[in-house]
Amino acid sequence: MGDAPRQFIQQVLCLNNEYHEAKGDNDFFACCRSPEIASTLTLQPIIRYEGLIDAAIIFSDILVIPQAMGMTVEMLDKKGPHFPNPLISPTDGQYEDLMTRNVDVAEELGYVYQAITLTRHKLKGRVPLYGFCGAPWTLLCYMVEGGGSKLFVQVKTWIYRYPGESKRLLQRIAELCVEYLALQVKAGAQIVQVFDSWAAELSPTSFKEFALPYLRYIATQLPLRLKELQLGPVPMVVFAKGAWYALDDLCDSGYDVVGLDWLQDPAEAVRIARGRVVLQGNADPGVLYGGKEAITTAVQSMVQGFGGGHHRWIANLGHGTSAPASWLCELIIRKE
Repeated sequence: MGDAPRQFIQQVLCLNNEYHEAKGDNDFFACCRSPEIASTLTLQPIIRYEGLIDAAIIFSDILVIPQAMGMTVEMLDKKGPHFPNPLISPTDGQYEDLMTRNVDVAEELGYVYQAITLTRHKLKGRVPLYGFCGAPWTLLCYMVEGGGSKLFVQVKTWIYRYPGESKRLLQRIAELCVEYLALQVKAGAQIVQVFDSWAAELSPTSFKEFALPYLRYIATQLPLRLKELQLGPVPMVVFAKGAWYALDDLCDSGYDVVGLDWLQDPAEAVRIARGRVVLQGNADPGVLYGGKEAITTAVQSMVQGFGGGHHRWIANLGHGTSAPASWLCELIIRKE
């Protein structure tokens, strides 16, 4: 590998005019359910930053899996995702329904696969296309909390008061994730990523109990499911935001790439990884608001930390952002 590949989470475009033009009057999930709109939005970063980004990620959302399981999810303006009827307890009736419902991932999420196939045709090989899903722990957080949270009281109540029921639901979600990712690959995704956005809400011990086993399940079972579908394996990426303490375990969890947020020191991450995986990350998204001088300093430090950026590293932000990313892309190219 010569230059470090560059892949940026596509929130960089959400405040741009072309995003709103393509979105029209549709709400967020309506955009996700429209293959044409989702494909158009996927391509916008590739077109706007032509030659600066080395991969596209399909426009969708991690919460389509709870929707496929029968839960209502809304995207509220200036608030984010909202579940009008979150899980209350294992005896509230909804839990049993989630555990026993026959979820046809192929039918329920067919619009995602259509968007992927359409996007692959439009890309014409310019860059590879990422598919993705949310990790079981993060999806459980949303399903129980009813949206984002500061304290995560409800989901902490679940895992510590109802550990058995929590683990059964986490396993159920993990199985759906495997099928969902496999069908994304069948539709044309060339690499897949699992986002554990709320991993930092778990202690190291709890992460090993309620998050890591299900991340490992996805990593071990997805290649087997792809083989059943007569498909070859694809690279798998895991991003457990805030789980800096679990990097060693994540390097042994079966994924090809481990994403890092900006709380992880690059040189220390390289030392821990010991070449077992490709590392992806990890510029602080906030530096994009600091101007060229601050960005230059941050990029120099990041590239140096990852050993010059010529081996086993994908340059990326440490999380999503709404700030323009073109200057960061250009700097990474120059520092290589």
